[in-house]
Amino acid sequence: MTRQAASLKRVFADLHLHIGRTERGEPVKISGSRDLTFRNIAHEAAVRKGISLLGVIDCHSPGVQRDIEELLLTGEMTEAEGGGIRYRDTVILLGAEIEVRDAGFGIAHHLAYMPDFAAMRDFTSWLSKHMRNVQLSSQRLYVPARELQEEVKGRGGLFVPAHIFTPHKSLFGSCSDKLEDTLDPGIVDAVELGLSSDSRMAGFIHGLDSFPFVTNSDAHSLAKIGREYNELRLAEPSFRELALALRGDEGRGIAANYGLNPVLGKYHRTYCLNCGSLAEEQDHERCAQCGSQKQVRGVLDRIMELAEQAGRKSPYIPDTRPPYVYQVPLEFVPGIGRKTLDKLLERFGTEMNILHDASEAEIAETAGESAAAMIVSARIGTLALETGGGGKYGKVAKRP
Repeated sequence: MTRQAASLKRVFADLHLHIGRTERGEPVKISGSRDLTFRNIAHEAAVRKGISLLGVIDCHSPGVQRDIEELLLTGEMTEAEGGGIRYRDTVILLGAEIEVRDAGFGIAHHLAYMPDFAAMRDFTSWLSKHMRNVQLSSQRLYVPARELQEEVKGRGGLFVPAHIFTPHKSLFGSCSDKLEDTLDPGIVDAVELGLSSDSRMAGFIHGLDSFPFVTNSDAHSLAKIGREYNELRLAEPSFRELALALRGDEGRGIAANYGLNPVLGKYHRTYCLNCGSLAEEQDHERCAQCGSQKQVRGVLDRIMELAEQAGRKSPYIPDTRPPYVYQVPLEFVPGIGRKTLDKLLERFGTEMNILHDASEAEIAETAGESAAAMIVSARIGTLALETGGGGKYGKVAKRP
């Protein structure tokens, strides 16, 4: 092992977090929790979650930038040398989620991460010329997606298509059949899988073979931070180190993706809006139960449709692809209520420590044998699950 490789460490990263309000109460992500502020996100991740690298994707908002500037002026936070905003041992990357609709195609959301505060402010200045309300999250940008890519890369940023399979506002779910229809593949740094898919499912899409996959929470509340995340090999949490990891340079890389079993995602299977049933077959022109054509196409069904078009009958998973580990968040686990979670955090420090490092016996001493068995069963992927669809999450079906 080289000295450089020996100096790398495990860093957990959740790169898609929303801001609900500014410190002054101004709305940013309308559907986000009011207590989801820049300061609260940093504290929750550093103190309770144990996540060292965050991507806050509403930092293009002038109100959020004012909050960041005040935190920097008071010294509560500092600018990290490698890019990002440092709070304790956690670094927050400055990002934006942007909606684009190219002529002749549907709507897609894309994530852009800037290397530093100055670059994000300059990016906001450009966005404001092509967006009706730059204060709010996920707003429509009235330029082609390739132009957006060029503006992001011209500022040294990273470009990542967001939750690429979800049926609403995503690259494959609602925009187009091929990535190159609207994007320049040469300046896409990674793709975000979303909550209803995993690496194996994405392996059915030929055009994704060369891209790194990231898994993120898309959190709209503090509790949802870290429901999906990435394990990275980095020298330290920073923008510069993330860029190296996505390229696989200098020993940096993605060690693993941790995410929901896709059946827990709220768009996993096609869902009938008329009778509420989930489709079990791939012919979804009409609901098999009631005959209605009012369908919300599920992620699995959309992926298999695209695979059939391309003639790919099995997923391609290269040796360089990191493992995708099914991780059931503690809030999904029956018997792990707020009081029990607080006891576990008091003993083990962070949710990451509970999920990855604490033994079943240690958890049982604090939370009881039943809760410990549930956590360990979730850790190794043996919980019985009920499938989600049509905007409703799946759930843990029963105790092991």
